[in-house]
Order: sequence, then structure tokens, then C-alpha cells
Amino acid sequence: MPDKRTHRGAHPDDARLFAADQWPALCGALADLCWLLDRGYAGRSALALVGDRHGLSQRQRIAVARCACSKDQYTRRAAHEVEVAAVAGDEVWLDGYNVLITIESALADGVLIVGRDGCLRDMASLHGSYRRVEETAPALQLIGAALGAAGVVSSHWLLDRPVSNSGRLKAIMEELAAANGWAWTVELAFNPDKVLRDTDAIVASSDSLVLDGCGRWINLARWIVATHLPDAPVLTLGPASDMR
Repeated sequence: MPDKRTHRGAHPDDARLFAADQWPALCGALADLCWLLDRGYAGRSALALVGDRHGLSQRQRIAVARCACSKDQYTRRAAHEVEVAAVAGDEVWLDGYNVLITIESALADGVLIVGRDGCLRDMASLHGSYRRVEETAPALQLIGAALGAAGVVSSHWLLDRPVSNSGRLKAIMEELAAANGWAWTVELAFNPDKVLRDTDAIVASSDSLVLDGCGRWINLARWIVATHLPDAPVLTLGPASDMR
């Protein structure tokens, strides 16, 4: 069945799955999962155990998994984080789909979740293909304006080459950058995560694999939402101080 979505908004079940009466179970599940990860349990089996214990749906389990990390992961990520206010005069490399889809979701009132590492994450999925939605251009405009306000001198975007329509998105981004005078370059990479882990540049991402390997990173999506979209629905499942 062709993808006919025109917005990056919430799943039809999200109003129920992430309603206030679900927060205690979600927060408890996240705390339990982090506890198990810290003791060396495999992520998949630990998530199954926690999800069953708290009676979580598959979509709720995905949210908890995206927010979880061990103490070692949290400590490593915190030590390498750079405040957005400190990037003036620097170049930033962006995990393209990671940042863009989160801002698209924020503009479309999709569910946004803050995990134990403080990163903002969305509940959207690519499934091997990217589809432009009505929020795409406004999201790119917002990201461009935010990078400019932060004093970033140039931005290098990485998009997954294997994802369908990456080439079309690259052309859109380059055209928009030229129209606004933004110093953007856009690269199609077979494995953006590896490139971002290996670069010495400041990275913008909330991807766990990237954050666990990169040298420096900024919590760009959360900063943009907090600064420019304060009314976006954000669910904080638990502060880092709750990790046991």
C-alpha cells in the first residue's frame, strides 16, 4: 500500500498510549530497563521482560527503548555534550533524518519523548523510504534559522543513501540553503552513523549509536523545540538522577 501521509503527526493510538494515565507505567518501565542495562542484560530480552511486567504495547515499548541507557552510556554522553550556546563559530555535522524528522514531528504535534540522557526523540519511523510531508520545508527553515542564531558557520548534513528519496531531499535542502544564503553541504552516505562517529566535528544527533561513539555532540533538536516550539507535546519519562 503506498504511503499517502501528508503530515509527520501522531499515530492514531498515541493519544491513548501516551495519555497521562499511562505515564506511571512508562516511567516505571524506563527505570527498570535502565537498571537491567546497567547490570549487563541484553537490550532485547530486558525490554521484553520490562514490557511484559508493565503491560506495555509494542509502540510503548519502542518509546521506552528509545529513552533508555545505562549509567556508563549516560556518563559518556554527558561528558561529550557541548552546549548549543558554545558552538558559535564552529561547523556542525547533522544526522539528517534524525534531526529533520524530530522537528517535523514537533511541528505536526507528534509524540516527542525525552529520555534519561536528556535527548529529545520522536516516534516516527522511516521503513526504508522518506516521504516529504507538509512540515518538511518549515522544519528545514526552522533548523536553518536556529543554526544561524546559534552562530554556526557551516552545516554538513548526512542523509542515508539507501533510504529511498534521499536524493530528492538533498536537492530540496540545497535549493533552500542557496535561497537563504546558508552554508550547507549535503552528503548521501551509506552509513551516516559511522561517519558521524568518526568525525572531529560537532555532531547534532540523538541516535544512541552515534552518541556512544562521537567526539562532541549537541542536543540540537531539543534546543530548537524548547526555544521555538515550546507548546509541542513533550513527554519526559525520567531524569538521569532517577537512574539506580
